[in-house]
Amino acid sequence: MKYIIIVPLHAKFMQYDLNNKRFRSLSNDAHGDVGNETIFHYYQQQDLVWATYSGGTIRQGNMIGRWLESGRLEMRYQHVSTDNAFKTGKCISSPALIEGRIRLHEQWQWTSGDQAKGTSTIEEI
Repeated sequence: MKYIIIVPLHAKFMQYDLNNKRFRSLSNDAHGDVGNETIFHYYQQQDLVWATYSGGTIRQGNMIGRWLESGRLEMRYQHVSTDNAFKTGKCISSPALIEGRIRLHEQWQWTSGDQAKGTSTIEEI
């Protein structure tokens, strides 16, 4: 007899509970707008993740995403920068636990403007 074990999708992501966590940028490519003054405030319900962010060159932004079965986080974001530009993009984040803090290694691309790609890292504060 074969047994099938069904694991709820959200169970895979309890290792990285992003709910009510704040993050700050550690690094970003030259084409990115986020800097170390930008603060991200994340929320999570099971596999659904969303965030608000502001500071530095970002007046106000928000993101929404979901955990993938691979353990990575897929996000879409939009913000208005301090020069009043409206920008949109997408991001795939790979989480890691470093010295007790969650770190997200991101691969992003603008979906507006020049469509530039880049990498960045944000860490829990």
